[in-house]
Amino acid sequence: MSEKIVGRAAEHKTLWAWTIATFFGAGLGKPGPGTWGSVAATLLWAAYAFGAHPSAHALLVALLIGIATSIVFGVPAATITASESGREDPGFVVIDEVAGQWIALMGSLATWQHGLLALVLFRFFDVLKPYPIRKLERLPGGWGIVFDDVLAGVYALIVATVLHRWI
Repeated sequence: MSEKIVGRAAEHKTLWAWTIATFFGAGLGKPGPGTWGSVAATLLWAAYAFGAHPSAHALLVALLIGIATSIVFGVPAATITASESGREDPGFVVIDEVAGQWIALMGSLATWQHGLLALVLFRFFDVLKPYPIRKLERLPGGWGIVFDDVLAGVYALIVATVLHRWI
């Protein structure tokens, strides 16, 4: 990245967009900011699941609200942050991992084993990017940043659901 872009990015950051895009700073973790975003999402799920002891229905509703919120605000936040940083898909933008991870957790019981399985499966599909996940990256701006991980979350949810039936 050129020095001019770095200087401009440092001068002007849209605070709300950077806060959401980095999921309140989780995306600034090193190494592997995407993993930090996924872990943060899983920890929030676990805090609610283990702390509040919601019914399965209430846990699902909370996840659906979180997913919708992370997508609705994540797409414009990712678009703005990518533009201001001068990067097409900055690694520190992890709101996409948050949305995908919460999708992967939708079929999970409130146990650490289910949470860990969803985390591992989501990261696997997010890194591997099987067809057509990589094609979704070509969508413009935040759409491409977010929706490849949404589909990785769907893949992880499907595999986790099948595994839950067998084990």
